[in-house]
Amino acid sequence: MVLSGKRILLIISGGIAAYKSLDLIRRLRERGASVRPVMTSGAQEFITPLAVGALAADHVFTDLFSRQDEQDIGHIRLVRDCDLILIAPATADLLAKMANGLADDLASTVLLATDRPVLAAPAMNPRMWVHPATKRNFERLKSDGIRFIGPMSGEMAEGGEAGKGRMAEPLEIVAAAEVLLSDAPRPLTGRKAIVTSGPTHEPIDPVRYIANRSSGRQGHAIAAALAALGADVTLVSGPVSIPDPIGVNVIHVERADEMRDAVLAALPADIAVMVAAVADWRVASASDQKLKKHPGESIPTLALTENTDILKTIGHHTMRPKLVIGFAAETQDVEGNARAKLDRKGADMIVANDVSPSTGIMGGTRNSVKLISRNGAEQWPDLAKDEVAKRLAALIADRFRQG
Repeated sequence: MVLSGKRILLIISGGIAAYKSLDLIRRLRERGASVRPVMTSGAQEFITPLAVGALAADHVFTDLFSRQDEQDIGHIRLVRDCDLILIAPATADLLAKMANGLADDLASTVLLATDRPVLAAPAMNPRMWVHPATKRNFERLKSDGIRFIGPMSGEMAEGGEAGKGRMAEPLEIVAAAEVLLSDAPRPLTGRKAIVTSGPTHEPIDPVRYIANRSSGRQGHAIAAALAALGADVTLVSGPVSIPDPIGVNVIHVERADEMRDAVLAALPADIAVMVAAVADWRVASASDQKLKKHPGESIPTLALTENTDILKTIGHHTMRPKLVIGFAAETQDVEGNARAKLDRKGADMIVANDVSPSTGIMGGTRNSVKLISRNGAEQWPDLAKDEVAKRLAALIADRFRQG
């Protein structure tokens, strides 16, 4: 019960996602946390202080100039009497105030006066999220130490609107708060890690592509495990149907060349774990129109060209991370093929697994891996992919602990 006894100052700002904050309060209190709410005037247009206060079992703070609340400089007391400030939803307006040091209401004044950790769950229209001003504010706040969960992709409240901008679900926010407030050792604090995950989709035409059965579960789990140990993790993910891991900066890509560019842009780093099942080949010249079949005509021939080997590129880069780990998905001579990759790709370790259809590993929830290094090989038992990730993260932390 990481949150048991923890004091959460919950700032609710004005967006339709404010309705999720009611469930968030309940989830936090279920786990033993006390919740003290602050509501902006905009938030009160969507949900009422009465409902928020009833669920929080506490006074709801709304006014910077309240005679009752401010007689003992209440906004400073709010800041001091908490372990974490949680903003859900965090609107574009409130993020802009935070990034520029504005303090014209109770919420923004509290945020300017705090020395406590701050976790924000953004929620806004997708066009607002990708606006250059919001992107600048987001990057500035990250550099100031603000932690983020989301936003997520999906349908918006407005009809016909979809994209990245949905507030994370309450349980996802709770999980992020638990990571932030955990007393568990964080031996990778100060270390930067790059992880790749999932497949890549190499277009044939606008509706067809070359891909593989990778689900992204193993790479996402490794990114989350490294973040839980304190690492600053950038996850470059191909197209997957699983949610982004908590506490991780996620970059979504489609093609191998996009993944390569995103990985290189994330350098320098201390750790690189290349888990993604990157397509070895792409169509040399993808059609910009759907390829059609016509009676009597021959089947079209696809001319393939080789994609850049991302692991090899990183393994031999001038800004090579101190520790480079690759994955080898094989169907025969697993150890032999993995060992051959070790030197050729400039890796310190290869995590090899047998992905023959009978194993169910590719796309499944479990994995059986063998760690190949220049010092030998170590076979791990069949484990859940989350457990493989935790063991690998612990091994990485031990490597850095030993120097």
